[in-house]
Amino acid sequence: MFDIIKKFVSDLSDSDEPETFIHDKMQLAEAALMYHVIAVDGVIRDEEKAKMAELLSEQFDLSEEETKSLTIEAKTAEQEAIDLYKFTSILKRALKEEDRIKIIEHLWEMVFADGVLHELEDNVVWRIAELLAVDSRNRVLLKQRVWKKNTQNMNALTPDD
Repeated sequence: MFDIIKKFVSDLSDSDEPETFIHDKMQLAEAALMYHVIAVDGVIRDEEKAKMAELLSEQFDLSEEETKSLTIEAKTAEQEAIDLYKFTSILKRALKEEDRIKIIEHLWEMVFADGVLHELEDNVVWRIAELLAVDSRNRVLLKQRVWKKNTQNMNALTPDD
């Protein structure tokens, strides 16, 4: 029995699958956070789903089918999660600060995708930023930058914090 376990562990360490597995977990973690942001206000709009698909496709260089699959997995993972830490801990450990900041920017893109700044969305991005160790200054600057970028499509509140 011990030899079987030893061989199994050895096979895992000899392959490059763990690295792929970690990368897949990071993709799923970011996608689940995006899904959480668009779902937190209780209404998931087509614009939000489209923005999520666009960002995931660009971020991870995914095909349309891969993006659709990741989105479905993200929805399931988010609905099964009891907290945000499950996702943020993976990303915080694996990513550099600039990559974590990029995630917060993506989350603001999700918030403003439907043209409405909802206080629950604003709050959840704040909580995720804290869990990813992205400071308040960066979070607010990203919020303002994304809001300005999307102003033409906005009929929402100003992004004051």
